[in-house]
Amino acid sequence: MKAVPQPAAAREQQTEAIGAARAALAALRPAIPAWAGRAVSRAGFTLLSVGLFCALWELLWALGISDPRLLPPPHVFLGNFPEQAKFFNTAQRWQVGVGLNTGPSPAGAVMITIAASAARVFAGLLIASTLSIAIGVLIRYYVAIEKLALPTITLLSPVSPIAWLPVAIFLFGIGDAVVVALFFHMVLATISQIDGVNRNLINVARTMGATKLQIYARVIIPAILPGLLMVLRLNLLGAWMVVLVAESTGVGYGLGQVIMLARNTFNPSLVFFTIALIGVLGFASDWALRMVQKRILYWVPETAGVLRGL
Repeated sequence: MKAVPQPAAAREQQTEAIGAARAALAALRPAIPAWAGRAVSRAGFTLLSVGLFCALWELLWALGISDPRLLPPPHVFLGNFPEQAKFFNTAQRWQVGVGLNTGPSPAGAVMITIAASAARVFAGLLIASTLSIAIGVLIRYYVAIEKLALPTITLLSPVSPIAWLPVAIFLFGIGDAVVVALFFHMVLATISQIDGVNRNLINVARTMGATKLQIYARVIIPAILPGLLMVLRLNLLGAWMVVLVAESTGVGYGLGQVIMLARNTFNPSLVFFTIALIGVLGFASDWALRMVQKRILYWVPETAGVLRGL
């Protein structure tokens, strides 16, 4: 039998019905923004990277290559949270007049200890960055300040941050030790960023009649913000190292003191448990700072991976 050709009107109605059905199905699907898709992809690859590392560690343990007494696998030091958390009892210093067997819960003790270390890191980094950027700008703004302050800052900047810890802890405390340890390097970084500003931008501002103060406020400081935020990210990792070393001296309480307790009691599981916490905190801190950087520097395009297509 031969197929009877459909009239043109019937074909148009069928096409419209199919288009309407497709539109209805598309409306039913949840709209996923592009940024959400990128975030899910990055989170997935992050978990995959960490998972592969842990799987390799577990494989070495299963094959007997890794000694569990020295390098316990992740399922050992992460699998018994209450057993590890009880060593974070330095948080009991928040409790007044209580016995040794009372105080916060294991999870509460861990959170208090983490909050103490993180507060020192961010407070010290905030103070150090504010002071160093302000002094760096003043050094290039006023010749007299440059001649008086820059030689001393250059002289003290090669001193290791660890060498400043005893003096800084005795005089100011652990939080301010971060300020002293990071201050000199950040001042020199600020001066270097100012010296690297494109002179054409400054010349154009002068041609348009801008004063020296306007050039610094509207040209130089916006131009050095991307480099300064990158320096701030690098110093965030340095701040974590300084705080952990300072806490390991036994002054105050925090993750550094837990690391020292694990070393003194030869408890590798506690060492790696605390290292895992520090790694997560460092990763989260860097991610948060990158989000702030994107929000502040909205006009700066992302350049990661631009050379991969070459």
